[in-house]
Amino acid sequence: MKLSQVAVQLYTLRNFLKTPAEIAQSLHKVREIGYEAVQISGMGPIDEQELVEILDAEGLVCCATHEPGVEILNNPEKVIERLNRLDCQYTAYPFPADVKMDSREDVEVFADALNRAGKVLTEAGKVLTYHNHAIEFRRFGSQTMLEIIFERTDPRYIQAEIDTYWVQAGGANPVKWCSSLQDRLPLLHIKDYAISEENKPTFAEIGYGNLPFHDIVAAADKAGCRWYIVEQDVCPGDPFDSLAKSFEYIKGNLVV
Repeated sequence: MKLSQVAVQLYTLRNFLKTPAEIAQSLHKVREIGYEAVQISGMGPIDEQELVEILDAEGLVCCATHEPGVEILNNPEKVIERLNRLDCQYTAYPFPADVKMDSREDVEVFADALNRAGKVLTEAGKVLTYHNHAIEFRRFGSQTMLEIIFERTDPRYIQAEIDTYWVQAGGANPVKWCSSLQDRLPLLHIKDYAISEENKPTFAEIGYGNLPFHDIVAAADKAGCRWYIVEQDVCPGDPFDSLAKSFEYIKGNLVV
């Protein structure tokens, strides 16, 4: 992993991205920390041309987006138009909200819909990835939902955006999941997993939880990962401080 491959998932800063002025100020802070790329998500309304101008002025790359799942499945052409405006190749299906997932057959129907949308994006030169939470580690027989999704879909059309925290929360192994997705893992959400004073799982800055990031990054590098995207759903204080803390750990311990 190179430092230029490290990005911020802007959902981390969602409370500071409600207006164009806040977005501009927050992106400036992200660049000052040292990040060179961002994933667009959790942002308030802003004209996309203005957003592109802000990114360009700060020297930030839009490495990926999250788009509404309904739009991806039902109107992939609109997603392509947005990605083109942002000069961005990658997006992710964020969460199976309002999707029936009560049986293996339901998961297969969903996977087929993802595959159809992914084909449309692929033919336009874009890449649709699937972002997991813990829900996808529910089992139907011998396989988890996430295994069914990736087995059922065509690697040409559906790639992965594995989230290390949610893999751990689902009772699986982030290293093994990265290793299993050779040439299918362009995006990785690096997110640490810790146990709080209340003995409950909690989010942590990279390097300050319990996940083996040296092994995770090695496996993701081998799988061909393009972007390592730092995300912290909940921060103990100022999220900019948490992003800076993660960046310093990554810079000092994980990059080559």
